[in-house]
Amino acid sequence: MIFRVLEITLPIFTIILIGYLYARVRHLEMEEPNKLNFEVFIPALLFFVLSEKIPQDFQFGGLALGGTIVVLGSGLLLLPVSRLLGFSPTAFLPSMMFNNSGNLGLPLAVFAFGESMFPAAVVLFVVMVCFQHTLGTLMLEGKVNLQVFIRNPIFIATGLGILANQTDWHLPAIMLPAVDMLGQVAIPMMLIALGVRLTSIKLDHWKMGIWGALLCPLSGIICALLAIIFIDLPKEQAGLLVLFGALPPAVMNAIMAERYNREPELVASIVAVGNLLSLAVIPLTLLFIID
Repeated sequence: MIFRVLEITLPIFTIILIGYLYARVRHLEMEEPNKLNFEVFIPALLFFVLSEKIPQDFQFGGLALGGTIVVLGSGLLLLPVSRLLGFSPTAFLPSMMFNNSGNLGLPLAVFAFGESMFPAAVVLFVVMVCFQHTLGTLMLEGKVNLQVFIRNPIFIATGLGILANQTDWHLPAIMLPAVDMLGQVAIPMMLIALGVRLTSIKLDHWKMGIWGALLCPLSGIICALLAIIFIDLPKEQAGLLVLFGALPPAVMNAIMAERYNREPELVASIVAVGNLLSLAVIPLTLLFIID
């Protein structure tokens, strides 16, 4: 079983480490590659999976509801805790609610459950991204810019992918390989970007970072287990939801905290320590959810 966990996690953490080490040596800037990834590769991946890989009879409503419970439940569960610890809820709670379901969640789902569960992981990723760019922006800025939301390439690709799936419309066969190849770039690029990003995150508030790094997966797992009690999910989807809950805070939380000046140093520490702690949390979680 331990070897199986290593088979799942080692390739992912190796790519993150390569990104980290390369950035330390070359002082790599990822602004443009990240923009390319979020505007081209990730949308291509989402559209291809949603339109071509998800069967029309695939039941993802329960899983999407479970993901919603994990996101919103983590915030509600930790709201009194944040006040008890003296953290600003608007700075602290987004990092507890919005996890690394892209950089880590997507490849982990494939390695842990196989290609057949990748569409389900995409569903959870879409749920998290939608909440982060609506509720998360509302928490940080006090308002939601609907024009920015509607123009986001990820949301456009998601909407078009779902529409194509439900109407049984497909791109011409001659174009599918190109879209597929673009999408295959997304996950390795996200992992490299995560490694690069970790080189620029300071640990000035490491004690607070440890609190956040522990509470994020703990609250997520608790909410996932509660969701499983009330939602009848297939075994693999239930396991995937628990893995989703165990993921560390998304790097995007640090970027958004800096953009809106919501204690960026604290959030950066939570993100950094959380992703480092995931080296232990994710393998331990996998020991309980994989056969």
